[in-house]
Amino acid sequence: MTCQASFTSKFILNKSHFNECYSQTNTVDRSRKAFLKAGILMVFGLYILLFTQVNAYAAWFVIALGVLEAVSLYYHQPWWVIRQMLSKASNSEVTLTIDEQGVLTESFYHTGRILWHNITDIQESELGIILIFTLDKSQGKSYLSKSCLSEAALRYLLNKSNLIVNA
Repeated sequence: MTCQASFTSKFILNKSHFNECYSQTNTVDRSRKAFLKAGILMVFGLYILLFTQVNAYAAWFVIALGVLEAVSLYYHQPWWVIRQMLSKASNSEVTLTIDEQGVLTESFYHTGRILWHNITDIQESELGIILIFTLDKSQGKSYLSKSCLSEAALRYLLNKSNLIVNA
């Protein structure tokens, strides 16, 4: 006899949730090497401005691109969080259901299900679980905060993780 597992919880898509999602799934490189492209653009723009006869507007454009690249790397998280907060789903309640079929998220604006056979990896982070899945030949990530998961749901997900890794 098999036991049907189903876990349900609710959470709000607020600023702290979005900050946690970003910090736990961040893949942006903020090392000096990442800023190299911005530095090269700025130096190239200065070279054009000072040592060539090219229009100064073109040189200033290249310099501005370098500055924009550096700023976009430095402020990547706040920019991402602000974009999420401006979405219509911001501050809405989400119902999360984890069952034998997969992971279901439902809100007023969106309903989505990730089936277990589409999940290629489950990674545990400090504050949550990251589901890596493939749909229609494209890869995606979904983040589940441990704060909205019961101990039983967390154990169930980690057990599924072991099954996926061993498959």
